[in-house]
Amino acid sequence: MTGMEKVEIPEKIVNEEQLDELLSRPTPEAIEMFSRIDGDIMFLGAGGKIGPTLTRMAKRACEAAGTAKKIYGVSLFESNEQRAVFEKQGIETIHGDLLDRVFIESLPRVKNVFFLAGMKFGSEDNLSLTWAVNSYMPALVADHFSDSRIVAFSTGCVYPLVPVKSGGSLETDNPEPVGEYAQSCLGRERMFEYGSKKHQSLVTLIRLNYSVELRYGVLVDIATKVKNRIPLDITMGYFNVIWQGDVNDYVLRSLDIAASPARILNVTGREILKVRDVALEFGKLFGEKPELIGEEAPTALLNNSGKAFDLFGYPRVPIEKVIYWIAEWMKAEKKLLGKPTHFEVRDGKY
Repeated sequence: MTGMEKVEIPEKIVNEEQLDELLSRPTPEAIEMFSRIDGDIMFLGAGGKIGPTLTRMAKRACEAAGTAKKIYGVSLFESNEQRAVFEKQGIETIHGDLLDRVFIESLPRVKNVFFLAGMKFGSEDNLSLTWAVNSYMPALVADHFSDSRIVAFSTGCVYPLVPVKSGGSLETDNPEPVGEYAQSCLGRERMFEYGSKKHQSLVTLIRLNYSVELRYGVLVDIATKVKNRIPLDITMGYFNVIWQGDVNDYVLRSLDIAASPARILNVTGREILKVRDVALEFGKLFGEKPELIGEEAPTALLNNSGKAFDLFGYPRVPIEKVIYWIAEWMKAEKKLLGKPTHFEVRDGKY
């Protein structure tokens, strides 16, 4: 099952309302799952890049399934305006610091928990906070929600750089994280694994790289440099990406496969993309000649998501379409988040 027949793919996306609607549109499979999953739902770290559309997709799926679940969004929200958007969509918001044990212990012990919190950018400048957010916080969460099903975001960065011809790292490969950010993310996994074994709680760990949409992501990073005639280093010459709407679908449905001991699931797209080729394609779309520097290394940070495809089908939105959408979005000077991914980093220092 590919799911491709179940989504209408627009020719282009003209505004944020259309974009967020598409990113949060639930699949029939997600709706079916929520029709039989018991209990309320909580999203920890809901105010980040993925949280707003992920929570909205869950809400829409529950409404379509006819289930009256309470959905919580927990975050240090950026603003009252951001929080109001959640509330308007029917998400009950809770403002607080997930590093505060007292705050975590005040949270209702719902049946289903999605853990989205994490620190990457600037991690090298504050390593103690990086470890606290990425490893200590998950330990608090795993302990408090010991009777819950938990889906926790991790990252493909826990794998080493691998030969491009390998096809990408598999869930059965040993993690070999490069740098303290990636090491702290492995610490996050270990804390949830420990909680899963100690409490027999059901857990899925999502090793994601990389989610993309029109306002941020690896493709936007490449497009920005091409459009603005900024030299693009192609030493990290290959990468994986997946449309965020497909990420949201896979993550929600991963609740259904949570296990004890914790289950690991790679989430990314079908293709290994070449930075050079993507830059040249954006060059055509922008009418610019990319300035490429360096030479492709034989290794890269790559994920193999075959297990997720077997479980949930292939991504619904092809990356070729996303590249075109991004070019049109940027030509129209639409909003970007201004949060580069630093996908080109090879030494793990973010």
